Amino acid sequence: MAEAEAKEEKKPLARGVVVEFDFTAIDGGQLLFDTAKKILAAKGVDLTVKLEAMHLSGGNYQGGLAELFRTLDKKCDAATTARDLHDAFGKALTERAVAAVTPGFKAFVSALVEKGVKVVVATRADLETLRPAFEGFDPEKVVLYAEPSMTYGNCKWDAWRRACNQNSLVDVLTVGVTGSGFGVKAVLVAGMSAIAVLHDHVAYQDFGGADVVVDSFNAKLADEAFRMLHM
Repeated sequence: MAEAEAKEEKKPLARGVVVEFDFTAIDGGQLLFDTAKKILAAKGVDLTVKLEAMHLSGGNYQGGLAELFRTLDKKCDAATTARDLHDAFGKALTERAVAAVTPGFKAFVSALVEKGVKVVVATRADLETLRPAFEGFDPEKVVLYAEPSMTYGNCKWDAWRRACNQNSLVDVLTVGVTGSGFGVKAVLVAGMSAIAVLHDHVAYQDFGGADVVVDSFNAKLADEAFRMLHM
């Protein structure tokens, strides 16, 4: 009896893929810039790609906006602007989320699930709006995960680690699919392997460290994940 219980306890650890949906399936980098530019224009700030890269990208909303306002000598409330930007970006993502679940994305997810890989789709979009697009997938094998980050752009390393922990995945047996050079670094710091999906808005960033850099999802990309997971 004891030996049987010991064998049950030694089940192989699950392998997984966490997809940062907002910056891979959706061109979230461009969408966030456009959203921020509109909000900041109302405050007399002309947001440029350079200003975004220098003061906002990679930081949290409030801290980055406070720095930007100080630099430009603007007497604006960073906390209120941060909330407005977070809400507007979430709404913009939600409006695009269902259409972003393309046949290629579904083929990628299906190929992973067929070989027993758990897929976590992390997003700041409204989950109930997105859920019908994943009809037909087992919700225990393809998990829609509400990403709570307040980071301007791609999630930091602790968010990736949290996504693993909350979905019963081990970092070293998980691949993170991200959409920027900052995202790649965060995935690696979290102890995971990285696949990057490239979009023009963040193409200037350093994607070094990613095992693979692609421009779209398809079933063949799952083969790269299997290789990285030693399957």
